[in-house]
Amino acid sequence: MSAQANTGTVLDRILDARRAAVDHRKKVLPETALKYGAKAATPLRNFAAALSRDGINILAELKPASPSRGVLRDPFDAVALARALEAAGAAALSILTEEEFFHGSLKNLREARKIISLPVLRKDFIFDPWQVWETRANDADSFLLIVATLHDAQLRDLIVLGRELGMEPLVEVHTSVELNRALAADARILGVNNRDLKTLTVRAETSFELIDQIPDHCIAVSESGLRTHDDLLRLRVAGFDAFLIGEHLMLAPDPAVALANLLGTSPPQG
Repeated sequence: MSAQANTGTVLDRILDARRAAVDHRKKVLPETALKYGAKAATPLRNFAAALSRDGINILAELKPASPSRGVLRDPFDAVALARALEAAGAAALSILTEEEFFHGSLKNLREARKIISLPVLRKDFIFDPWQVWETRANDADSFLLIVATLHDAQLRDLIVLGRELGMEPLVEVHTSVELNRALAADARILGVNNRDLKTLTVRAETSFELIDQIPDHCIAVSESGLRTHDDLLRLRVAGFDAFLIGEHLMLAPDPAVALANLLGTSPPQG
C-alpha cells in the first residue's frame, strides 16, 4: 500500500518542508558521519519499559508550537520543562524536533535529555534511514513513525533499522486500515492519534474504536485531546498502557502541576 498522495493539507506542507530540509542536511552531513556519531552516543534508555509499567504512564511532550494552535509556550525552556515534568512523574518525554511548523530542535532534545534520567522520544516526521541514524546520534531513545506518511516497505525498513540501533519506534495510526498496516510491519508500540492529520480536528473516540484491534503483546498509546485524570482512567480501563500529552501541558501555567493533576498525584514541591 502507498502513502497518501499530496492533497495540499497541512500534513502535505510539513512533509514537503521536511523532505527539502533532509535533502539539504544529507549533503552537509553524510550518513557515514552520523553512523560514527551513533556509535559515540550515550547509552540507550528503555523506552518500551517506561510505557508499560503498572499505572498511568504519561509520555509528556515538549512542544513549543503547533500548526493548529500556533505558539504554545513563550519563552520555551526545554531543560527546565524536562526537569519539572520528570519530577512530576512523567514516564518518558517526547520532544519535537521539527523546526518550521513546531519550532522544535534537536538541540532541545539533546540538552533536555542530559539533565534527566527518563527515556526520550524524538517527535518528528521521519521517512529516511538517514533520519534514524541522526536520531541515535543525537542521543534519542526512540522515534516516531507516522503510518499515513510512509509506504509499507519504508515502514518495515525503518522499524528494522530502529531495532538494529536499539530503538523501538512509536508507530502512529489514525484508522483501522493504518493499524493493520502497522501490525503487518511488526510494530510493537502503537500510538492511536485522536487528531486527524488532514483536518487537525480531534476525536477522543478514535482511541476507543481501535483499542480492541491492538494485540495484547503490543504497547498501546493514546495520543491527543486528553485533558483530565478521568480521561486517562477510562482509556486505561479500555486497554491503553500510556498516554502522549503535549498541548494540555504546554498551555498550562505550570506544566508540572498539570501533569500531577492528570496522574492524580500531588504536584512536586519547589
